[in-house]
Amino acid sequence: MVATPIGNLDDITFRAIETLRNVDVIACEDTRTSRVLLNNRNISTPLISLHRFNENKKTQTIIEYLQTGQSVALISDAGTPNISDPGFRLVRSVMETGFRVVPIPGPSSIITALSVAGIDGSSFVFMGFSPKKDLALRSFFQKIDLEQRTVVFLEPARRIMKVIGVALELLPGRRLVLCREMTKKFEEIISGKVESVYEQLAERDNIKGEFVVLIEHSKKVPAIDIEQLVLDLMQEGYSGKRLASEAQMRYQVSKTAAYAKFLKIIKSKSETDS
Repeated sequence: MVATPIGNLDDITFRAIETLRNVDVIACEDTRTSRVLLNNRNISTPLISLHRFNENKKTQTIIEYLQTGQSVALISDAGTPNISDPGFRLVRSVMETGFRVVPIPGPSSIITALSVAGIDGSSFVFMGFSPKKDLALRSFFQKIDLEQRTVVFLEPARRIMKVIGVALELLPGRRLVLCREMTKKFEEIISGKVESVYEQLAERDNIKGEFVVLIEHSKKVPAIDIEQLVLDLMQEGYSGKRLASEAQMRYQVSKTAAYAKFLKIIKSKSETDS
């Protein structure tokens, strides 16, 4: 799994270059896009396409490559593979077949944006792309309204005014940061209250590029059902003191209260089972 530049072609690690040169095959989303990067580094490794429409079929092809002793690298069009890009089915299948999956770390638009946003990034939630349908988009922002962590999501230029317009309606006064065309020639960071950001965008005739959108965590204090949040964390695989720590970090719930509720649930379940 090889991370590639998110814009500036110089943002690639030595390890990534050597890996792409030395593997037998490179699987990529779009061979035309990837060829630009590979030509820039004089890499002639053969390419095969792997995108969301053919991932299931190409996964089997890649496993067959591995079974014959060949090595395969997966790259996305930009950034780290498997982050809002195809790849998780491939990774799962390769691991289940018994082959090793090796991460070659590098650029990520999400982490890059967090580093310059001026928003607390110690705890954040990445929400992919915002929904396209109006009702789902409103529901999306209603959830963000109560989110206790910084929210990060991606947005293409053609939808940014609509999306920030809904944010203006449902999140008035909230701090918002837009990172546009990160590491590219027209890189831009727009920061401020949602009203100010919307006004700045509205003054433009033609908005281009890809956006990383960051929204500061909610200052509202939601009603907390400790039992339900403990059950949710247990469903995620947390238990004991680790669960209590996660509850405190994620929901600002007392470690003591979360741990006591966890023990009570375990005891109740044990009595029911017996």
